[in-house]
Amino acid sequence: MKKFLLDLTVADNRMVSPNSALLTLQSDKGLPDMVAGQFAELKVPSAKVLLRRPLSIHSVDRSQNRIEFLIQAVGEGTAALAAMKRGDKLNVLLPLGNGFSYRSIPVERPLLIGGGVGVAPLLFLGQELALNDIRPTFLLGGQTKSSILRKEEFMKYGDVFVTTEDGSEGERGFVTDHTLLFDSILYDRVYACGPLAMLKAVAQWAREHEIVCEVSLENRMACGIGACLCCVEDTADKGNVCVCTEGPVFQTDRLKWFH
Repeated sequence: MKKFLLDLTVADNRMVSPNSALLTLQSDKGLPDMVAGQFAELKVPSAKVLLRRPLSIHSVDRSQNRIEFLIQAVGEGTAALAAMKRGDKLNVLLPLGNGFSYRSIPVERPLLIGGGVGVAPLLFLGQELALNDIRPTFLLGGQTKSSILRKEEFMKYGDVFVTTEDGSEGERGFVTDHTLLFDSILYDRVYACGPLAMLKAVAQWAREHEIVCEVSLENRMACGIGACLCCVEDTADKGNVCVCTEGPVFQTDRLKWFH
């Protein structure tokens, strides 16, 4: 898929949790085709930060030529992005990587599982599935209630269930502890993004129930185009590959998690 280097305008930027911001960017010339699960490289508006920051595409409004990113402000670069003001300009390279395979493979009963800020690509996926009249089930997990991000927005596109480690919202425990997973026959595909330990647990559950599972990996990235080799993941079919170009989405039977 062709990549584009765009100068976009900040239409809105607001905090949606104590350390997470929702950045909305506006294009004056339209947006290219994008697949849920792909990401973008955002140029940080700070002379102190040289590398772009890779962020999952969170939401796309093609009618308004707007794209949203969910930003967890954990370092100087992401903090600078979270502090941008309406009207600021931002240079963005997109779309990058490979997304989820919902366009090429029939899906009827998808289960979308996200942990923390890992929910980011799943909203766009829910929007895309809605175009085919598919209403997925979302399972969102976090440490506490404040880490469950954009629950109300997810509810527009599917049924939403929640787990928190402290029990402050939804069921207490991890996503793989939720009673929703007791009825595995309800789902024909699993899409997940979040911490590595969560992804491995979800992949194991899907494997045991013979459900195809795709995960979006969050390996540390720099260039986003496969040049710096800092995001390498070992696969069963191709050996070491760059997550930024071969992924970030992988079918879990390709990964050396169970080999």
